[in-house]
Amino acid sequence: MHECRHACAILKSDFPDEWCDVISVLTEFRLRRSWITHPGGRKSKVSEFIDNYLHQRGWEEKKFQTRVVVDDETKKTPTHKVDCFRNRVALEIEWNNKDPFYDRDLNNFRLLFDLRAISVGVIVTRCDDLQTVFNENGRGSSYGASTTHMSKLLPRIAGGGGGCPLLVFGITKKLCLED
Repeated sequence: MHECRHACAILKSDFPDEWCDVISVLTEFRLRRSWITHPGGRKSKVSEFIDNYLHQRGWEEKKFQTRVVVDDETKKTPTHKVDCFRNRVALEIEWNNKDPFYDRDLNNFRLLFDLRAISVGVIVTRCDDLQTVFNENGRGSSYGASTTHMSKLLPRIAGGGGGCPLLVFGITKKLCLED
């Protein structure tokens, strides 16, 4: 919790425009039942909504080009793409991936923070209470225990490995909307 308060303070004070964008997209977001009942393609409707909203405000998908020099030999060490990036704020959307994707995101945030490429990392994921909604809509097996949800993320954060200030948001069933 301390890390999230710290990240929140950093966003509010040092990146007020990005803070407003994050709060705005989360305020406007609603989880439409059709997004649950109709499987997506390569990218979920949840990710599409957040990506499109932020991209319209100048955020971009970003792959950082990093290099390591060992004994005058340069080796490229590209990072994983960040879903949404603007002005040293990195945001990842983990809606329904396998839970090791959290490790990838947290390691990426840590590396980029250590390299002074980002100042704060944000993760938007789903809360565990959505499982009842998935089950009620016949999609429970598609959103299983080994996929990304809050109870898989929080122990990874609590386990340390710190570095990058993190802010985490969970989508709850209160945001479900019939359409």
